[in-house]
Amino acid sequence: MEPRHRIPVEPNAKPMFMTRRKFILSAAAAGSALQFERASAQLVTKHADQLKNGEFNWFPERSAAGPLLIIVSIPDQLLHVFRNGIRIGASTCTTGKPGHRTPTGVFKILQKDKHHRSSTYSNAPMPNMNRLTWSGIAIHAGNLPGYPASHGCVRLPMAFSELLFGITKLGMTVVIADDHSDPAAVTHPGMVLGDYARHEFAAVDRSLKKSQYAAGHDDHPKAVSVVVSGKDRSIHVLEDDKVIATGRASIADDRKPLRNLVHTLTGSQHDDGSLKWSSNGYGKSDREDMARELRRIKADPPVREEIRRRMHHGMTVVTTDATHTEAHRASDFTIIDGIY
Repeated sequence: MEPRHRIPVEPNAKPMFMTRRKFILSAAAAGSALQFERASAQLVTKHADQLKNGEFNWFPERSAAGPLLIIVSIPDQLLHVFRNGIRIGASTCTTGKPGHRTPTGVFKILQKDKHHRSSTYSNAPMPNMNRLTWSGIAIHAGNLPGYPASHGCVRLPMAFSELLFGITKLGMTVVIADDHSDPAAVTHPGMVLGDYARHEFAAVDRSLKKSQYAAGHDDHPKAVSVVVSGKDRSIHVLEDDKVIATGRASIADDRKPLRNLVHTLTGSQHDDGSLKWSSNGYGKSDREDMARELRRIKADPPVREEIRRRMHHGMTVVTTDATHTEAHRASDFTIIDGIY
């Protein structure tokens, strides 16, 4: 028979007993409950920069539809959610501790699992998991002590992680940055990475409308990203996590470094046949004219045609001054995991 352990009780109450097995199971359950109690949060109406640890806001009605962008600010320990360039939610978060720093860069959501468990850290629960790298970096619910404490993942309050999991999609863009600034609305007078004839706008516009209508109905939508390297003058076009086209990039004023920016396609503008983008810097970027940066780049016709055929709401164009090899080798910086 297992030995029994006396449990402290209030005065005048009858003593209770439980076996060692029940005692251990009860303690484990209490520890798990405490962990997720700390991961729970309070929904508040504060502005993002006023949130205290464990708080979040959520205003999906501000922008009911359109491409999503998630930005994680490591210095602020905040995660921001933008739809069509409008912030619809923000939450406190916990990123990687010293020795396990959360990598900065531009990522795509590679996998979703509502009831995920870690294969590395003792089968630890990672509810509402959005995977960012195949090496183990993800966004998920977890303990928020108020300072960087994870093994590299971005932990969120449980309640907020459930809301976020409900709207994220495979292939959408996540930016993890050393700073944060809200996206800027950018209009490009012509097709991205080059001029195009006015009659081509109709085909691009139809493609965008088709992708907008299909959003939420297509079980396996293709996520298209274009990565432009300033140093090696190269363009890589990705569909999901596979490179489907490469080519040369022509960059105006080539003595000036190409800035680290993410441009998300949000729509088209009929009056002048231009495309609308939501643009944001990552890393240590400033707030210069982002539209001018986008106009500096032109692609060879074959690559531009591959891009045109795949244009859809939420498509991203990522620019970097690093070469693709440098970006691949940097241990603390990533430009879309799985490219290389």
